[in-house]
Amino acid sequence: MTPRRFADALFTWLFRIFSFTGVLALGAILVFILVQGTEPFFVPTSGSIRIVTERFDRITINGNVYENPQGSIELPWDIKTISLSFMNQGEEQNITMFLGPEKNSRTKLLQPLETGGGELSFPDAYTCTLSFPGAAAGLRQKIHIILPEPPYSIFSFLGGLEWRPAYNKTYGVFPMILGSLFVCFGAMLLGLPLAILCALFLSEFLPEKPAALFRGGIELLAGIPSVVYGFFGLMVIVPQVKAVFHTPSGNGLLSAVIVLAIMILPTIIAVSEKALQAVPRSRREASLALGASKMQTAWHVVLPHAKSGVLAAIILGFSRAVGETMAVILVAGNSAQLIKTPLDSVRTLTATIALEMGYAEGRHSLMLFSIGVVLLIMILILNGLILFIHHKSENT
Repeated sequence: MTPRRFADALFTWLFRIFSFTGVLALGAILVFILVQGTEPFFVPTSGSIRIVTERFDRITINGNVYENPQGSIELPWDIKTISLSFMNQGEEQNITMFLGPEKNSRTKLLQPLETGGGELSFPDAYTCTLSFPGAAAGLRQKIHIILPEPPYSIFSFLGGLEWRPAYNKTYGVFPMILGSLFVCFGAMLLGLPLAILCALFLSEFLPEKPAALFRGGIELLAGIPSVVYGFFGLMVIVPQVKAVFHTPSGNGLLSAVIVLAIMILPTIIAVSEKALQAVPRSRREASLALGASKMQTAWHVVLPHAKSGVLAAIILGFSRAVGETMAVILVAGNSAQLIKTPLDSVRTLTATIALEMGYAEGRHSLMLFSIGVVLLIMILILNGLILFIHHKSENT
């Protein structure tokens, strides 16, 4: 085998290996996200009730004695009572907690008849804490009873109006879905016509040397990090919105739409212009020879012939608007609420993931993966809708 054939064969196999590895890695990532994101709707957080104690040398739970208990003590999830016996300040305490069934196999903790001088609190919807005085203020004895969270309803997730993962353990993302759609469609409505007109101007009307200068500026804008756009919006757009509309805060839907519209302009302009330039010159000459003006030629001949490339630019711009995070966090206000006016604070799905992933754990963390699955499905549906409209327009 000649050296050239050997090199060709080597690079061919390397290309196949790297391509297969890339596809495999992408598939593994998608499977991981789908598994993590769908788990809360089918699996409870735990198969047992957990009891965590603090500063106990000895405690009896349902007849079982635990010396210096460390970590969590697990009990069957379907038990009806939890009997506790321990010493506190030289006195023996005997407390019985009653459990009652609720919907979806969840159990609820009913308050005991007597707490033996202890204090009863509920840090969240599935946790009960009994605390008793110790030798010093910082040495209180505590018993935490943690109930398993049942599988969460997917309808409550998609249609719920409240996102309160800390205490109520409610995970409704409907306001954030609406917020993401309003922000994205608002940015496209504001930025798309301007981007198409700019691309037509650069491709059909501006001389080559000034056009090359503007192209360089557009490419520079496309490379600016999104956090810089967000900082610009925070320092310029938000104060202007606040001053013009006399609102307590300029952070809201309108500011996010303006910032995203500015961000998607370079992408749509650059891709659309390439598509317009790819239209054969003979099309333009034929239109001009029939007496059409340059504007009529650009609008009715060049743009329709480049619609596939323009459609790709729209999809790229829309995908960037849907997936944008940092710029939206800085200017949107980030309140998970239903939007009534364009000046209301809004939170998007991507902003929720970025804001809460750092401290989320347990069911809360899995729900953030579920938001990622929702984002993936949204992008697939919306891009499919755009392609379907394009296909229908080609066949008519």
